[in-house]
Amino acid sequence: MSNGQKNEGGLSREGGVLSRRLKFDRWASHAVTLGGVTIIASIMAILLVIVAEVYPLFKKLSVDPEASVDFGFQNVEKPLAISSDEYQEVGAVVFPSGARFHFLQDARPSKSIELPDLSGATITGVTSYGKTGYALGLSDGRILPLELEFSATYGDDGKRHVEPGVAPGEFLRIGKNPIRILTHTITEDGAITAAVTGPKEISLVTAQESKSLIGDSVPEKMEQSLTLPVEGEITALLADDRGEDIFAGTSAGNVIRLNRNNDGQMVVAESTAASSRSGAGISALGFLLGDRTLIVGDTAGGVSSWQVVKSQDGEKRLARIYEFQRHNTAVKAFSKSARNKSFITAGESGDVALHYGTTGVTFLTLKTGEYSAISLTPKGDGILAGSVKGINRWHVDNPHPEVTFKSLFTPLWYEGYDKPDYVWQSTGGTDDFEGKFSLTPLIYGTLKGTFYAMVFAAPLALLAALYTSQFMRPSMRGIVKPTVEIMAALPSVVLGFIAGLWLAPVMEKVAPGIFMMPVVVPAFVLATFLAWRKLAPEKARHKLASGMEIWLLIPAVFVAGFVAIWLGMGFESVALAGDYRQWLVSAMGITFDQRNSLVVGFAMGFAVIPIIFTIAEDSLSNVPRHLTAGSLALGATPWQTALRVVLPAASPGIFSAMMIGFGRAVGETMIVLMATGNTPVMDMSLFNGFRALSANIAVELPEAPEQGTLYRTLFLAALLLFIMTFLVNTAAELIRLKLRKKYSEI
Repeated sequence: MSNGQKNEGGLSREGGVLSRRLKFDRWASHAVTLGGVTIIASIMAILLVIVAEVYPLFKKLSVDPEASVDFGFQNVEKPLAISSDEYQEVGAVVFPSGARFHFLQDARPSKSIELPDLSGATITGVTSYGKTGYALGLSDGRILPLELEFSATYGDDGKRHVEPGVAPGEFLRIGKNPIRILTHTITEDGAITAAVTGPKEISLVTAQESKSLIGDSVPEKMEQSLTLPVEGEITALLADDRGEDIFAGTSAGNVIRLNRNNDGQMVVAESTAASSRSGAGISALGFLLGDRTLIVGDTAGGVSSWQVVKSQDGEKRLARIYEFQRHNTAVKAFSKSARNKSFITAGESGDVALHYGTTGVTFLTLKTGEYSAISLTPKGDGILAGSVKGINRWHVDNPHPEVTFKSLFTPLWYEGYDKPDYVWQSTGGTDDFEGKFSLTPLIYGTLKGTFYAMVFAAPLALLAALYTSQFMRPSMRGIVKPTVEIMAALPSVVLGFIAGLWLAPVMEKVAPGIFMMPVVVPAFVLATFLAWRKLAPEKARHKLASGMEIWLLIPAVFVAGFVAIWLGMGFESVALAGDYRQWLVSAMGITFDQRNSLVVGFAMGFAVIPIIFTIAEDSLSNVPRHLTAGSLALGATPWQTALRVVLPAASPGIFSAMMIGFGRAVGETMIVLMATGNTPVMDMSLFNGFRALSANIAVELPEAPEQGTLYRTLFLAALLLFIMTFLVNTAAELIRLKLRKKYSEI
């Protein structure tokens, strides 16, 4: 049957083949389209998951009223203090006659416990200490400390039961006059109790236990009376749980700080004007969790936070940190969270405000009506207000109060710091540790590592691509290009392992020589070629064909490297006192870390070079031949052609290579993790490390509690990485298309 004949199906053989090819083309087109859509959908799904995990960080706080508790009897006593257990199952109210407990969930009474016999005295003052401790000031000059207890037990049915109780301490006599203003705290060495015994007088009792020679505990009691040099009278008193400072607020608006001297006596250390308005007195003092941040409330409704910091002259002084949203009336009550830096303040008119100490944010203000005692529940997820009638409750849903845009991207004044700073420190060793989640040092570290990697990789990769594509012989190019491409297959964990354990110690020894290499190596290479051209026999020069200069270049570079290291050692001995690390510290104040940005630049450069080289070399090799031929025909040299014709024409591809390399460096994890100290510092010095976003996620995520603040903040870091690479790649593509359009018209 001839080519033009029909087969039995009525189609020519060529027609059948063409039909099958078209069918396969359609299938392939659909498969490629489906693959692309699947990839895009997968990326969008990943983005959706990340956003879903991040969203609760910025969810608006909500407060909902819960069922109130009616005392259920003709109560005529005003609550002195109110508290609850950790899970808000049982609430406790301290009255002048005793403590009464109520089940908060079903609003029924639990039990009542009478106070010890007060011998006819009445309660004239009250202060809180610890988590559930209260000290009662009596009219006869005594003080009674007591602890509210919430003991959890589990029955045979597996249900949790809370058994409330009261553990009163021993009466402590501190004077003869009624105790209205007092403070009590438990330190590692014992208890400290102070009370105002006159308009300007304070009496202080310190109870400590010391060890005798035979190991028995011997109680010791130290008493001290102070007359403070204040204007007006003392209106508030507070001692920290370290036994270092006592703060006294005055009616003139000042805060007096008393500090313990070397003899163990309290002396006046400073007086600071702390009220928000002139003439306003101090009406409330309180510590946040950890007893480092002092909250000051005044009669004008102002609320501010203060810390004892080291000033420029080296002395410790009170410094105002934040001013919070003010109340309409005088501040008369304060309560803190036992979990974080949340706290509430209450005004005389019944308005209660919820604040966060570290960020200076006031989340909300609510009206509680008439009350005589308020409390923020231990977890900070509820507010209790007690009055003669009963207990009013509000549920607070604010699981991540420490995270705001301000805390993530601006400097904050953390406890223990002398000034605001960017800090990432997710974990600590004490219960009162506060997580610090500034992402700025991580973004800075990511860009720093990327910068040094690109400084090392980009020039080498681009110049190597230019030489390989324009000057190297094809036979040699067929060896060099695949070899460089194979470098991209090296696992980054292997590169990081080698960089951290081998390269970092080696570079530490020869660092001065490394800094001489950019000068010595090019100079040595140029000198080698000049010597080759001038001194080498003509016959030898002809044997080295054009494009094979690499064989002369390789030994010259190696020799130049060794010469640079030798010169660096000599320079270190002569000019740097024999130890460049010590010279950096003494002369420039720079600390040298073995695992530093220089090591990362070299190690990450090896990971980025193959990517940039491959794409750039392909772009340079695919420049239309008529452009280079025309340039050469017009008398341009190969170098002129390469620089003025080939490079501009290939610029879209070269730019894409640079951006893809940049994205590779931004997302690198294992090299950064293993070759740096992984310390979140903000310093562009080559001689110290950094912490990148990707490495931080790898280190922190396995230990982060699921759905916790750290967990969600790490997802936010992942979202930032996603956005950074998306913006870089999008900008690169737009610029590439613009350049391509420009040079496609040549």
